[in-house]
Amino acid sequence: MTIDGQTTLSPHAGPSAVAAPVESLIRSIPGIPAPEEQEARMANENFDADIVVIGAGPGGYVAAIRAAQLGAKTIVVEKSYLGGTCLNWGCIPSKALIASVERLQHVKHADKLGVKVGGETSFDFDAIMARKEKIVTTQRGGVGMLFKKNGIRHVDGFASFVDAHTIDVKKPDGTIETIRAKNFVIATGSSVIKLPIPGLEGGREEGVWTSDDAVTAPFVPKRMAILGGGAVGVEFSYVFNGLGSDVTLVELMPQLLPLMDSELGVELGKSLSRQGIKIRTGSTFDKVERVGNVWKVFIKKGEDVEVIEVDVVLLGIGRKANTDGLNLEKIGVKLHKRGIEVVDDSLVTHVPNIYAIGDVTGRIQLAHVASHEGIHAVTNIIKGEKKLVDYKAVPNCVYTSPEVSSVGLTEAQAKEKGYDIKVGKFNFRPLGKAMATTEQDGFVKVIADSKYGEVLGVHMIGAHVTDMIHEGVVALKLEATVESMVDAIHAHPTMSEAVLEAFEDAEGHAIHK
Repeated sequence: MTIDGQTTLSPHAGPSAVAAPVESLIRSIPGIPAPEEQEARMANENFDADIVVIGAGPGGYVAAIRAAQLGAKTIVVEKSYLGGTCLNWGCIPSKALIASVERLQHVKHADKLGVKVGGETSFDFDAIMARKEKIVTTQRGGVGMLFKKNGIRHVDGFASFVDAHTIDVKKPDGTIETIRAKNFVIATGSSVIKLPIPGLEGGREEGVWTSDDAVTAPFVPKRMAILGGGAVGVEFSYVFNGLGSDVTLVELMPQLLPLMDSELGVELGKSLSRQGIKIRTGSTFDKVERVGNVWKVFIKKGEDVEVIEVDVVLLGIGRKANTDGLNLEKIGVKLHKRGIEVVDDSLVTHVPNIYAIGDVTGRIQLAHVASHEGIHAVTNIIKGEKKLVDYKAVPNCVYTSPEVSSVGLTEAQAKEKGYDIKVGKFNFRPLGKAMATTEQDGFVKVIADSKYGEVLGVHMIGAHVTDMIHEGVVALKLEATVESMVDAIHAHPTMSEAVLEAFEDAEGHAIHK
């Protein structure tokens, strides 16, 4: 995605897409400044906690629980709901909506399996949203229970630094609580921003939605234009198209999911087009105009301009790190254009007792990466270590139907890095399990080094692939070879047989191809 003209990593960015920015960032960072004498004196004073975590999203709350498990006295400061963006406005509510749409489509097409459904097949949008909200509140309550179980104090309010060991927390009633801690983990996440599109003014009431608005939508629009063909854009295209909206999806790059392997984006585009979504790749919003109660959207591709009328414009790109008001620069925590600057992949900032994790660093905007970083950061703090996070095997998932998942290098990236590669590919279509479940779309693609056979990347599109990608994650993490993966027995009949066949194909002897 692009924020303020700067390319940054979207929620579906792969670990290989991270490597170059991270290396560039590390090279550009000056040496770690020597700790001031104040640090040594502070360590002997009284503190309210060993670790204070600022932010209770998937990075912060996981960090806090692990810190408590390791024996640290832990406080969490959160200005909004426990669970952060992922639980309340992102990962969880969007997947609840997707599940309802998937079930609706299964019922509509049940005749393919010989199942007859009498009467009209429809949906209750209010019930769908109520179910989504119940899932969110249940999960949110679960985080609170885990805090109590682990003896973690939750402070409701907005934190700002006074010095490297002190924060003031402004609570909802306006009172200020001062908290002192030996160490801090900043996990304040990111929030959506609205891109400066000519003519686009107003908010939710005027039909200008962000992803936050989409998961709390008051109605299903008749017509939608969605900007951004990354994970957010394609997932909401699938949801609202499945609920009956006339959806036009606009992506600047030549294919959807531009940071994943190009074949995945091309295949997803074909699938979503068959479902009725109008895909416009290589295109952008030139401008929009408000005419009565509708938006006229001018979609530009090269010199050509297409004009459509919609009820809602959904902006599926653009996030910024939540650093405002924290007083970070005052205490020596450095910022870059995308968020907080960390010294290296140990996740320490330029203030030695303050760490930063997750979206606020402006690096990999994925919930599971934030959780992993949170565990890593507090473990480093408590054990006095400087271990670096390994970003080689970060899985990336998109929850459309078909699903998309990826880990490691794409084919293009492997070639750019100078690898002599071999590629294996196998379609789900001929598999017995795929036929039995009528889930035959998609494929598995494997990228491997020709010289040593090391697995470099695994890419999938099809049913259940967000659950299947972890075989690829483990393969990359353990530096497995294609030969070793071929030698691993895969159960029959399963969708995972396509993974085995793709590895077999990379070796030149797939059985069923």
